[in-house]
Amino acid sequence: MAAITNHTGKLILAGAGPGHPDLITVKAARYLQQADVVLADRLVSKEILTSYVHPQATIIYVGKQCRRGYSTPQQSINAYIVEYGLQGKLVVRLKGGDVSIFSNILDELQTAVAHNIPYEIIPGVTAALGAAAFAGIPLTARGFSTAARFLTAYKSDIVTPAYWKELSQTTDTLVFYMSSETLDDVVENLVKNNIDPEKLLAVIEQATTPMQHVHITSLYEYAASRKGRVFASPSLVIIGKVVALHKEFSWLQNSYCSDTYFKPVLQSSIKYHQQFD
Repeated sequence: MAAITNHTGKLILAGAGPGHPDLITVKAARYLQQADVVLADRLVSKEILTSYVHPQATIIYVGKQCRRGYSTPQQSINAYIVEYGLQGKLVVRLKGGDVSIFSNILDELQTAVAHNIPYEIIPGVTAALGAAAFAGIPLTARGFSTAARFLTAYKSDIVTPAYWKELSQTTDTLVFYMSSETLDDVVENLVKNNIDPEKLLAVIEQATTPMQHVHITSLYEYAASRKGRVFASPSLVIIGKVVALHKEFSWLQNSYCSDTYFKPVLQSSIKYHQQFD
């Protein structure tokens, strides 16, 4: 670890948006232009790093992947925050989507507080809002839904039977993050609890990117048409009556490209003090 100076830098916890590089906030882009170090998630557009990060900044890739592939340990990310923060550096921790939705921001906040490193939180467009907008699905459209719930079922046992029953009966729009690999279980539990047949299922692959693809189906027809399908990462799931609005208000055509916008994290590709080129 480099020698610690007598002054402390600052940590910026910023959301990069759901994929499209223009969906980053102006404030986050301005901090990237000033940053000494950027700790970048896998779900951050390469164009953001190319367009906004200061040329002399050090970019460290700290990607995570749910269940598959290599993931940077959270302890390593915390260590970078401490190392560079105590060197007096401006550190931008750049996360996909919004920093407060299904991220490890709590660990990083606690790390900053424990080492007296000043910090600032900059919100971003979370995946649910980006995916819904680019798919033409207003999450709380009047007459269809008065609320939306953001959930995850990344493990098959994370949701209790009682909560599945409640979810199947609510009129709220359901948005599942990190759940495309357990989607068979999600649908099975909702159908088993007699979810309204008028509610539809949307799986939005690689939302807001040039590779976006929206799949719409009935929950009761899912087993015959979609069960066991592997969706590109990241994929977001929306369930509710609002999904029917996609047919009328979809403004972006599906991509039939088989490529992926966000590349998988490979251990061999992680360089812990890497400058972007």
